[in-house]
Amino acid sequence: MKKIAVLLGFACLLAVDAQASEDLAKAKNCMTCHAFDKKIVGPAYKDVIAKRAGAKGAEAAMAAKIKGGSSGEWGNVPMPPNVVSDAEATALAKWILAHK
Repeated sequence: MKKIAVLLGFACLLAVDAQASEDLAKAKNCMTCHAFDKKIVGPAYKDVIAKRAGAKGAEAAMAAKIKGGSSGEWGNVPMPPNVVSDAEATALAKWILAHK
């Protein structure tokens, strides 16, 4: 019984973290240029996931691009640097990559 309670507690924490990261993505205007299933200005998250999932250092590389910006990888439109902390960039990268 205790194991079940611990597992349920852990599952709730993951759900809260996922929601917090979605809220963070909205607050930092990520969803203005990105959607999960279609290209807006930037690539769809599903395409980013397909390209990055399983790659060594994917989370850190994505967090660096979120914070510092990126250009040339997904076309001619650059992604400008975002005003996020290192922790926020990492949380956003984890959240995106968790949608495998």
